[in-house]
Amino acid sequence: MAKYRATVPLLAVAAGFAVLQLCYAVVHMDLGWDETVYLSQVDPRHPAAYFSAPRSRGITLLVSPLIAVTSSVLTLRIALALLSAAALYAAFKVWEPLLGKGRVALAALLFATLWITVLSGPEVMPNLWLAFTAVAATGWFLRARTGAPERRKALFRLTATLAAATLLRAPDGVWLSFPLLAACALARPWRRPAAAGAVLGGLALGGLQWAIEAYVRFGGILKRLSDSSDTEGGMGRALGAGVRAAFRSLDGPQLCRPCHIAAPPVTHTLWWLLLPVLALAACALAARRPDRAAIVLPVAGALSLAVPYLLLLDYAAPRFLLPCYALLALPVADLTVRAVRAMPAPRRRSLVALLLCAVFAGHLAVQVKELRYNAADARDTAVRYRRAARELNRLGVAAPCLVTGPRAQPIGYEAGCTSAQTMGNNRSTTTAGLLRAAAAEPLAVLFDPADGYLPPYARHWHRHPLPGTDWSVYLR
Repeated sequence: MAKYRATVPLLAVAAGFAVLQLCYAVVHMDLGWDETVYLSQVDPRHPAAYFSAPRSRGITLLVSPLIAVTSSVLTLRIALALLSAAALYAAFKVWEPLLGKGRVALAALLFATLWITVLSGPEVMPNLWLAFTAVAATGWFLRARTGAPERRKALFRLTATLAAATLLRAPDGVWLSFPLLAACALARPWRRPAAAGAVLGGLALGGLQWAIEAYVRFGGILKRLSDSSDTEGGMGRALGAGVRAAFRSLDGPQLCRPCHIAAPPVTHTLWWLLLPVLALAACALAARRPDRAAIVLPVAGALSLAVPYLLLLDYAAPRFLLPCYALLALPVADLTVRAVRAMPAPRRRSLVALLLCAVFAGHLAVQVKELRYNAADARDTAVRYRRAARELNRLGVAAPCLVTGPRAQPIGYEAGCTSAQTMGNNRSTTTAGLLRAAAAEPLAVLFDPADGYLPPYARHWHRHPLPGTDWSVYLR
């Protein structure tokens, strides 16, 4: 019973996380663009969409048992909401012997109440799950120090969680491993072949599928990395642009590309600006403590994972930094508890605790507001995809069929069609190949006035407006 009571704070946070998802992020949310790409790879009812070089297949493996038995989006959302709440509990529980139960529960609470965390829980996207594996892998690495009684178990679980992280996002798994390998080289408690072997073994196991696919589909690992860079707009060509984009998109949209919107108000961004300051303060205060690795290593992991998104990309999506937020929540929670306990008098401790609770309440109010707004925005976008797909079906475009043009992937998925592109990030065929396929099945060419481009071969086809949207479709 005592052991059960000791897990109550973290269990309460996980339960609250599930409730937030069910209340705000699950009901009436249709599938988004990237979700249809990931689902189509394992959905027996739909043809597979083009799977571009930057993507990894971990999230498709996670949802494959669910999508194999049901086509209900609501069922999928509920299952993922409950599963992500359980994953939150499992990932942060790894840290209880390192930081204590109270600090770990607070860290989980800080992470679980961000609007992008709640919105990502029931989505078929890899970033939140990468955050959970990053937290767990870093925790197991710290628990695998020399002389620890559970070292062998910790090393095995380190390999497993790092393999899962690499399977979810292969490049991010590598970035996550850099601080761990550095610790193996520089820190005596981990300066053993077994620790480095566990890290490298996790990378190898998780990256094997990605590497095989690189040779089968893209012509090798270097060619896949080059294609990934091109798809992302040329990684490293606009150094620092990612920082500006990430700052501007703190309150949404879920994808800011190109990111020319105005920055959110200071009341919505102060927590983000303070986050690195608080993390560095936690490291400074922990410098002389024997357990300093439990503070420094999560900060190092977060910095490493942030590099490609803040320094190498010229656009942003709030979900990209979820692993960084999850890792930084741990030292920030430790710093918060120590700041309260450092007060010399009980009355001062109570006043500081009340002040921090008030600040957190204000932060939570902002996050709930942004959660509602972004959930509604995601729902409206997905509803337009479904309306467009239904109109295509009404016009006689039904499986087997082919869709091309702007938003062809999500609309094609909803319509039961294959999607293909002759240009852009998802280029998968040529115009000649597209027209050859059109000889055997209906071809729908989507048109968006904002884009303004219509292929020459479709300019004399029949134009049909898609109700409820600004888009049109051209049919032969």
